[in-house]
Amino acid sequence: MAKNKFKDLIGIDYPIIQGGMAWISDAELAAAVSNAGGLGIIAAGNAPGQWVKEQIRKAKTLTDKPFGVNVMLLSPFVEEVAEVVWEEKVKVIVTGAGNPGKYIKKWRENDVKIIPVVPSVGLAKRMEGTGVDAIIAEGTEAGGHIGELTTMCLLPQVVDAVDIPVIAAGGIADGRGIAAAFMMGASGVQVGTRFLVAKECNVHDNYKKKILEAKDIDTLVTGRPTGHPVRVLKNKLARMYKKMDKEAVPAEKYEELGRGALHKAACLGDVSMGSIMSGQIAGLVCKEQTASEIIEEMFGELKVLLDNAKDFNI
Repeated sequence: MAKNKFKDLIGIDYPIIQGGMAWISDAELAAAVSNAGGLGIIAAGNAPGQWVKEQIRKAKTLTDKPFGVNVMLLSPFVEEVAEVVWEEKVKVIVTGAGNPGKYIKKWRENDVKIIPVVPSVGLAKRMEGTGVDAIIAEGTEAGGHIGELTTMCLLPQVVDAVDIPVIAAGGIADGRGIAAAFMMGASGVQVGTRFLVAKECNVHDNYKKKILEAKDIDTLVTGRPTGHPVRVLKNKLARMYKKMDKEAVPAEKYEELGRGALHKAACLGDVSMGSIMSGQIAGLVCKEQTASEIIEEMFGELKVLLDNAKDFNI
């Protein structure tokens, strides 16, 4: 790859981040992505600090390349996780669901790179003001917890609003998606759904099968009335959520129904009453590959597209 300010900032070969997916993005997947030249991410999710520490130390035995940890700022264990990533001198910290401002000064003691995920221009500008190193602009096409703006609308506006590298996330699964992101000013991409079917990904085979079988219209968004919408694949649980959306039930009912639902799908293989978080791009994900094969294929496609663009006339 040619000179790129994001990959040079992190010290990776390809400007791609593997999405931090709770119960899914563990040490093995993160190390595989990092060994392949990208930036692997361990997802702390709602896990306690001890689990995160074990995963970090395991990843260090599997790769000598940079990898990061996704810190979910609404986690009940966020304080101990924030301490763990500092103690373990993690190279990159990706944050979600909040403002990492209170932790930045301490994390900076280890020269860590801090990259928050944002769904809006306003939040991107606020994050830049706290001194973060880059921004992940995530569109509503992504799986899991999402905002309202599409990647194509959000990304160029964030790029115009900040002076630090911007990473595009949401709806990217091949070289065409990377090319589109770069044309809109991104310095890199974050990919989640395609890495769900990486051979090194330890998510349950039932979950992988649902991703591989998904069509373009097979995701939906639940929980909009709560203010915390989530994109998932359609199943019995998702239909129950949609019914609740129409009935305007209290937020506690959503929490009761969804408690442990992602774990059910990702770890136990319950694809009926489990939460199968997935991006809209799942319809393009048709084969299981190693993390290295995924990255090489995506950037190989990008190279062909860029070469062909030289001969494109308007």
